[in-house]
Amino acid sequence: TVVATSAEVGDVTQADRLLHGEESDALGDAGYRGVDRRAERMHRQVRRHVALRPGKRRALLKDALGRARERLEQAKARVRAKAEHPFQVIKQRFGHRKVRYRGLAKNQAQLYTLFGLANRVLARRRLLETCV
Repeated sequence: TVVATSAEVGDVTQADRLLHGEESDALGDAGYRGVDRRAERMHRQVRRHVALRPGKRRALLKDALGRARERLEQAKARVRAKAEHPFQVIKQRFGHRKVRYRGLAKNQAQLYTLFGLANRVLARRRLLETCV
């Protein structure tokens, strides 16, 4: 799901709009801290897995519990990395590094197009890898 907002809108405010309703789990980076306390989230039965802030992650103790929490954070990061890959394609391949404000509707239409193209690029890579 792609949601375009103005720059002043925080990620956590859009967390509910990014879900389609079939999810049982949702992972997010540290920008989604506090999503469990938001009123619009209360009617959904979704387990949220939000990353620790980098400072809290560095401060984890080196005991068995701290190492287990670090492994959990690494697992969350591996899953989130799959969702971040299309952003890398859009920035590197299509040069969409800075957004010029043309109105939310036009910017959102451009993002839909770019993410559609990024999905095609990633699918093509997977198909070419299986053919070799």
